[in-house]
Amino acid sequence: MDLKDYVASIPGFPKEGIIFRDVTPMLQNAEAFKESVKQISDFAKDLNIDVVAGPEARGFLFGCPVAIELGAGFVPVRKPGKLPREVVSKSYDLEYGSNEIQMHKDAIKKGDRVLVVDDLLATGGTVEAAIDLIEEMGGIVAGVAFVIELKDLKAADRLKAKGYNVCSLLSY
Repeated sequence: MDLKDYVASIPGFPKEGIIFRDVTPMLQNAEAFKESVKQISDFAKDLNIDVVAGPEARGFLFGCPVAIELGAGFVPVRKPGKLPREVVSKSYDLEYGSNEIQMHKDAIKKGDRVLVVDDLLATGGTVEAAIDLIEEMGGIVAGVAFVIELKDLKAADRLKAKGYNVCSLLSY
């Protein structure tokens, strides 16, 4: 199965010069969705994952079923104002702006082995902010996995150079 068949490319979204890679066709097709979850789970099966962390919102969609497959917990990485208890925060830059993410302060325990799962790796700002939060809480980032990687932006190369295990199912 070629998972690229289940990614729609939308030029000019959210602004001119950007090609948005839309994974909703993959989510809508049971076999493609199942295959993407299987491939990420296969990447992580020997990493002894305790917790999967998924950035809002598409990281939730892929991260939750991966967590179930790995027998791990799931931690949402949210935008500000979405979590009801005490949080830790990190600001970061995006390909076309800036943002901030938060996690519950007690979401990651010292020594937890964490897999970060998201739909897209572009500049790496979101995943690097999530990694910083996880490590500040004492977690060990055992791997990072993405459905799509924008290869020209070289974020995966930077993550690998820092010693992280990186999995990208598709590259553009």
